[in-house]
Amino acid sequence: MRTLKDIKVGQSATVVKLHGDGPVRRRIMDMGITKRVEVYVRKVAPLGDPMELTVRGYELTLRKADAEMIEVE
Repeated sequence: MRTLKDIKVGQSATVVKLHGDGPVRRRIMDMGITKRVEVYVRKVAPLGDPMELTVRGYELTLRKADAEMIEVE
C-alpha cells in the first residue's frame, strides 16, 4: 500500500482510500481530500514534517502522520 507520505516533491497522486477513524478521517475529508482527487506535493519541510500540497486548486499543509492515512495510486 502506497500512502501520500511516500510521494516525492513535484509528483502527483490520486487518492484511492482514506484510512483512520472518526474525527481524524472527517477532518481530512473536510479539507477536500476525498476519493479520486488528485494531490500534488509542492514542498516538504526540512525535517520532513509537515508537507505542503495542492488539492482542488488550493494549498494545504498536512502532517506526515495524517498523510499516512491517505492511500494513493
